[in-house]
Amino acid sequence: MKRLLLLLTLSFVLGSCADPEDQYYTGRSLEVDLFQASTYAYKGKVEFKELIGGSLELALRMDGPKSTTEDTFPAHLHFGSYDQVDAPIAQVLNPVSSSKLESSTKLGLLSDGRNLKFDDLTAFDGHIKIHLANEGPDYSVILVAGNLGPKSKVGFNSDQIAVCGKIF
Repeated sequence: MKRLLLLLTLSFVLGSCADPEDQYYTGRSLEVDLFQASTYAYKGKVEFKELIGGSLELALRMDGPKSTTEDTFPAHLHFGSYDQVDAPIAQVLNPVSSSKLESSTKLGLLSDGRNLKFDDLTAFDGHIKIHLANEGPDYSVILVAGNLGPKSKVGFNSDQIAVCGKIF
């Protein structure tokens, strides 16, 4: 009886030590580099994590100087390559905090009506851009950018970045 009680107690303790995030995610994730795209010294990563139920969470992290004030950098998921002129916005992402240099977005329907799934990521023809500002001349300043899908393996050239296009 003591062994049974000890075994039950031990299994309860070990079970309660599980990471609470595990209940939201399937364990499948994909990380892609984002590259410095201007004279501002930033680079970054985007991580796609599959949520239970099949939807995706997209986490943006930038490395570079952090701000002491709380400003934000707008971020977009686009269709096409970063060098495509007027590449349509697939989804506006939650802005990146200038003091933490990160943000997280649960992806919904894309602007073309599709729902992006984890298994679609390796073939998705798209890219991510993070801007210096939401409007004005600083909108055209891209801090970091990177292609997704098959084009993520192609070399990056900041001289080829096109300014963001319109929503699809």
